[in-house]
Amino acid sequence: MGSLVPADKPHAVCVPFPAQGHINPMLKLAKLLHFKGFHVTFVNTEYNHKRLLKSRGTNSLDGFPDFQFETIPDGLPSSDIADATQDVPSLCKYTSQTALAPLCDLIAKLNSSGVVPQVTCIVADACMSFSLDAAEEFGIPEAVFWTPSACGVLGYSQYRPLIERGLIPLKGKQLS
Repeated sequence: MGSLVPADKPHAVCVPFPAQGHINPMLKLAKLLHFKGFHVTFVNTEYNHKRLLKSRGTNSLDGFPDFQFETIPDGLPSSDIADATQDVPSLCKYTSQTALAPLCDLIAKLNSSGVVPQVTCIVADACMSFSLDAAEEFGIPEAVFWTPSACGVLGYSQYRPLIERGLIPLKGKQLS
């Protein structure tokens, strides 16, 4: 009996940084890939996935066999704060230190499932650089997606001129 999974269908694993301003643009890109015929696995952290299900309902992500959500741990210790944005510097530290193995385990699980197409690429947030190692381990291409808004890009482009003009970092009374 043959596989029910089309072998030639591309399969993108999308890995956003676990913060709303990164998840939303990655989700939009994942939807575009899905519209263009990709099987998509969208990877949330366990913490953010629980928040998503709580806000949208437990069945809100059902019904799309070729667009699925999976989770990996973020590496942060459990928090007493029930529903809040996690500390961004801690997320940067812990995801870079602990998320590679769970991502590789997830890709291996997907590739051996026989239910979904083999993973053919990773699309990862630029802040999730550990995913480059996962792509290399599996011998698949990776696209790095930079998620800031146009306003954010404009702000980033002005860092150097502001430093050169001595306007930042702020000094002395400017901080009061």
